[in-house]
Amino acid sequence: MNVEEIIGKYCDGQQDLEQLLLLHSRQVAAKAMEVLDLHPEIKADRTFVYEAAMLHDIGVVKTDAPGIGCRGKHPYICHGILGAEILRSEGLPMHARVAERHTGTGLTRATIASQGLPLPDEDFSPETIEEQIVCYADKFFSKSHPERVKTVGQVRQMLAKFPDANLERWDKWVALFS
Repeated sequence: MNVEEIIGKYCDGQQDLEQLLLLHSRQVAAKAMEVLDLHPEIKADRTFVYEAAMLHDIGVVKTDAPGIGCRGKHPYICHGILGAEILRSEGLPMHARVAERHTGTGLTRATIASQGLPLPDEDFSPETIEEQIVCYADKFFSKSHPERVKTVGQVRQMLAKFPDANLERWDKWVALFS
């Protein structure tokens, strides 16, 4: 599978968006590979983690986020489930699970309901170790400021700003993956 071709296909000629998405995805994939290099005892599927990290944000192409060059019609918070739809249509159901479960430290049914988010009434928390690694790695990088790499403390501080943020899950990942 050529993940970069899949990204290009859905960016539909939007070169700036494609380049930004590739940069962000490569940053996340490199961080995920760093986790696997530091912790071979985890025994995660390295190829899958790389591919999933590269494809986790494909759904942004369908969102309305002009600050990062997205001219879609859906709210940005939907990019995970939109990416999951794209990846399922490509025959990649496991990659789709990573896409739909990487927002924040995962979105629970209770969080979706309490915040009135325009998402299905489901739990979108990362479950497998591969899902958790990609979600963790993603938190260090932002598409709006790709030149910055957040520290563990900065990520924790950012997560704490959101109601229902699962800081306990973040702290567990830091202990497991750092």
